[in-house]
Amino acid sequence: MGRAAVAALGMLAISTGALESVVAPTLPLLQRELGMSPAEGALLNIVLAITGTLVTPFAGKLGDRYGGKRVLIRLMAVVSAGGLVSALAPNLPVLLLGQILQGAMVGALPLSFIVVRKHLPAGESKAAIGLVSGMFVGGSMVGLLAAGPVAEALSRHWMFAVPTFAVIGFTLLVNRLMPSDPPGRSDGAGIDWPGLLLLSGILATLMLVFAMAPEAGSQPLVFVTLIAVLAAFVAAWTTVERRAAAPMIDLRMLARPEIWKACVVTFVICLGTAMGVYLVPQLLDASGAGYGFGLSATEIGFVLLPGAVAATLAGPLGGIAERRFGSRIVVTTAAVLMAAALLALSVAHSEVWQIALGKALIALANGLCVTAMVTSIASSVDEGDTGIATSLVLVTRVLGSAVGGMLGGALLTAKTSSGSEIPAESAFTSGFLIAGVVAVLSLLVVRTMNKGVKA
Repeated sequence: MGRAAVAALGMLAISTGALESVVAPTLPLLQRELGMSPAEGALLNIVLAITGTLVTPFAGKLGDRYGGKRVLIRLMAVVSAGGLVSALAPNLPVLLLGQILQGAMVGALPLSFIVVRKHLPAGESKAAIGLVSGMFVGGSMVGLLAAGPVAEALSRHWMFAVPTFAVIGFTLLVNRLMPSDPPGRSDGAGIDWPGLLLLSGILATLMLVFAMAPEAGSQPLVFVTLIAVLAAFVAAWTTVERRAAAPMIDLRMLARPEIWKACVVTFVICLGTAMGVYLVPQLLDASGAGYGFGLSATEIGFVLLPGAVAATLAGPLGGIAERRFGSRIVVTTAAVLMAAALLALSVAHSEVWQIALGKALIALANGLCVTAMVTSIASSVDEGDTGIATSLVLVTRVLGSAVGGMLGGALLTAKTSSGSEIPAESAFTSGFLIAGVVAVLSLLVVRTMNKGVKA
């Protein structure tokens, strides 16, 4: 496996990352053009994350069983079809179908890690995993920055079409340059459909809980009922997964200290990142009395540019640093950076440079943490378990991001006065403060982690 193959894999990661992130910055535009209600807009904003969470464990397991490259190419065919459906969508139902198909892209990362680990020595594989992770994060930032200008200059159709064409091209290149990896062991068990359906129920109910949180006081019975349904889904899913011959998510693996600690830290860091990603553009767009900046979409893109650069660099730096210093040092650094940036933004957000610097530190911390966790886990489990183990961390990343975004939205909704479209400044202050405190608390878990340095 040569550098050209790794580069092609990295460019595929950038393309999929860009395609993943085009909806978030253009959601108001999509709502206007498709006549969507706020509830429908919220559904569109999270459906990709939900389907990605469901697909990722299966992708990792199938990659371990049948070979990473073989499953990756087929998965990217589904993603490409989803991108084309989204690009051609005339209405919301068709666009939702496209987003559901695109959700398969989240499963591409553990498959990439399987291929890299099988074809490269341990030291080089860590750096390559870091490169691919960083380029996926960087691609997400590219999508955030480019989606608005492309949609405004051309149309909403092209903001899906451009990254989809890139995904198709680099998938063909990876298929040509990447050597095939041999299939792994097979336990002969089928797909865990009950586990899949129950996890779907958990995720859908969880999103409804966060969506209803701002109005819980006016509809307490409905809110309490949703909490009870969520608890029932969790209990049923846990029971099914413990008894399944080939569970979708191996709870025994999740119970291993190095796995669950990595998942907890990843969830917290991604929650903080998602709140920052959601709140910062809202603050830049707001025009409140003594706060906000009233910037245009193009101006907001320039303010977010340092964060895009930091996110792109964080992956390779995280992989190299994890190999040299160990995962605990890298994750501790990331958690401290995240907490410092969020807490600083809670008290100092009156200047554009403060926002730009804080967002860049948040992006850097997120990339360092996720990369260190993935590379550490990929190196600590048996080779045949690489896909399923790393998929647990990546599922946690998606869940943390979804919960963080929903929390940020719920907070702004709760603190927007009736008859006004501008949230109170306290909404932004509280959001940054809550996320910062959670990041500080994550250090309690980080300090118990192994150093992660191997001879």
